[in-house]
Amino acid sequence: MSYKAFKDALTSDVPPAGISVLQQGLWYAAKGNWEAAHQVAQDHEGERDFDRLHAYLHRVEGDEWNAGYWYRRAGAAVPVQSLEEELESLIQRWG
Repeated sequence: MSYKAFKDALTSDVPPAGISVLQQGLWYAAKGNWEAAHQVAQDHEGERDFDRLHAYLHRVEGDEWNAGYWYRRAGAAVPVQSLEEELESLIQRWG
């Protein structure tokens, strides 16, 4: 799915058919459905990209300690960018 198609899909009430589970988690995160996105991340704990999504979600939640834990598990540094910029970079990467 292209970046533009992913962004366009955010106007829908349901994730687009045929996207990966990781893209579904990202779609829920971009829609502000923290619980659904978190469930996707938790269901795939131990997979680096899902752990990275998990880290972002805990940063959104404001739980910096837990976010730091998940960034380390994902092998990523805690971003210095805003939450919006981080989400945008994740969409560009996985969307």
